[in-house]
Formats: sequence, structure tokens, C-alpha cells
Amino acid sequence: MVEESIPMVDFQQLCEEEECNKLRDACEKWGCFRIVNHSIPITLMAEMKSVAKYLHDLPMEIKKRNKSVGSEGGYVGSIKISPLYESLGIYDMCSSPQAVEDFCSQLNVSTHHRHIIEVYGQAIRDFVSIISKKMTESMGVMGADFEDWPFIFRMVKYNFTPETVGELGVELHSDTGFITLLQDDEHVGGLEMMDDSGSFVAIPPKSGSFLCIIGDVAQAWSNGRLRNVKHRVVCKETTTRYSIGAFVIPLAEYNVEAPRELVEPNHARLYRPFKYRELSIIKKYIYREFKESTITTGKRAGQVLEQFRIS
Repeated sequence: MVEESIPMVDFQQLCEEEECNKLRDACEKWGCFRIVNHSIPITLMAEMKSVAKYLHDLPMEIKKRNKSVGSEGGYVGSIKISPLYESLGIYDMCSSPQAVEDFCSQLNVSTHHRHIIEVYGQAIRDFVSIISKKMTESMGVMGADFEDWPFIFRMVKYNFTPETVGELGVELHSDTGFITLLQDDEHVGGLEMMDDSGSFVAIPPKSGSFLCIIGDVAQAWSNGRLRNVKHRVVCKETTTRYSIGAFVIPLAEYNVEAPRELVEPNHARLYRPFKYRELSIIKKYIYREFKESTITTGKRAGQVLEQFRIS
């Protein structure tokens, strides 16, 4: 395990050139960074975590009612390669009020809890919009707009026990979308990222902050400048770990292509344009067919974008 600290970005200082440069460097060299001094109230973060705990404590037959029209939403239970993981999900919760309505109806969510989900979701939507804009502007791309992109909202629970210490909560992977904004557990660690040398760097908890993780779409869109960092969760202690994530993804038919500002004579185009659905399908296939290789070596986790690389 490498002893390093991931970059920390001050949200309130992003109007300053120095902080924007720090943001760009974090995206290019690390693929993830912590955001502090942000606009989301600590009390709202705590309330949302309480809602996640309450919903995960519901009987299994109720949790399994969580289904989604979107193929990437809905309840995900433990499976052979991720036996410690389960999550509840809403697809496109801000752009589609019906998605929240369906989720709350399926799980009999109270009016109070629904209000917290809606307020938190809108706050995350605004947060993601600003961070995405600052990321692209830091690379010299003006006018890039990801505000209308859907995001998958997931409340994740890791069921760690004495018998599972040292086992994987989630296998090594990169996220498929543009970015993931994560409210990770403020007390329970276990999240690790892989650096360029293939070593793992622990990402310790930090109360009141958010973690931003760069995904596959961002790497392809940025012509390789943004890094789709591979990461995993390892059971370190006997306790339950909760995290709440917003996975920002394009629509299925969105054409992922680097803008001309990022394609220069000395930086040729690295990836052919492709539809997001192509990436999603290939990634699901690779993880299904080569899951053992992904867990033991991590090699498959970085090969999805290679399908689109220009020779």
C-alpha cells in the first residue's frame, strides 16, 4: 500500500486561477480529488445518510421492489463477485420526477424522507453542474454543457463482518460515466485507488467532504487528458459501510467525441467517436466474461476504452 494523499480542492476558491490549476492537475494525474468547503449543508448530508440507513434496514422483499425503467437503476443485491455489496438506485432522479415518485411508491417512503431525497438530489445536481463546468474550463474548453445529463443515484451498503476482513466489497473497476460524486462513509474506510505504478493508494474518510471520481466517458471525451481512475473497496474492519453516489452518465445515443480544442497536431485523436450505449454494452460484457481476471489482476478493468482507441 502506497502512502500518498489524493488532492483536495476548495470549492469556494475555484474562481481563483491557482485552485483551478490544482483541479486540472488532480483530474489529469490522479483521476479523483476531494472537494471541501462546498455548498451542500452538513446537516443535509447527515439526513441523507440516515435515509439510506433506514431504507437499507427495510425487509428484503420490500427493497427488491426497487426497479427502474432505466437499465442502470433499481436494487442491486449481493452477487458472487460482490457478496458484501448491495444498493438502492434511482435513474435520472432530477430530470424525471416520475423516477422519484416510483421509487418512493415502491418502498413506501415517508413524506419526510422523500423531501430529503428531493432536496439532496437537486443540491447534488447543482453541485455536479458547477464541478463539471470548472473541470472542462480548466482544460480550455468553454461552453461544454453536461447539465442535462441524467445521473444514477445510488445508496450503497457494505455488509462487513469479522469473516470478511480483507475481502473485496467491490472489485477493481473504473466508472463508466463522466464523473461520480460520492459522499463516502465519514467513519469507515476501505476505498482504494490504483496509481500509475499499479500500487493501491488508500482514500481515508473525511467528514463533510465529497469525492469526485473521473470515469471512462471523461477520459475519451478529453482525448485522454482526464484519467479514468481504477478503484475498489476492501473490508478493513467489522462494521457496516454506507456511501451515496451520483453517477453522471450521457444518454444512450450520446456521441462521445473529443472537442477540437483537445485535439491538436501534437496531441492526435486517441479514440474514435462512439455512442455511450456501445461503451456500456462492452463494459458489461467484459465484466461478465472476465470477472475473475478483473478481480485478481485488475487488467480487464482498464481495457474497455481500448475497444475505441485509434491505432
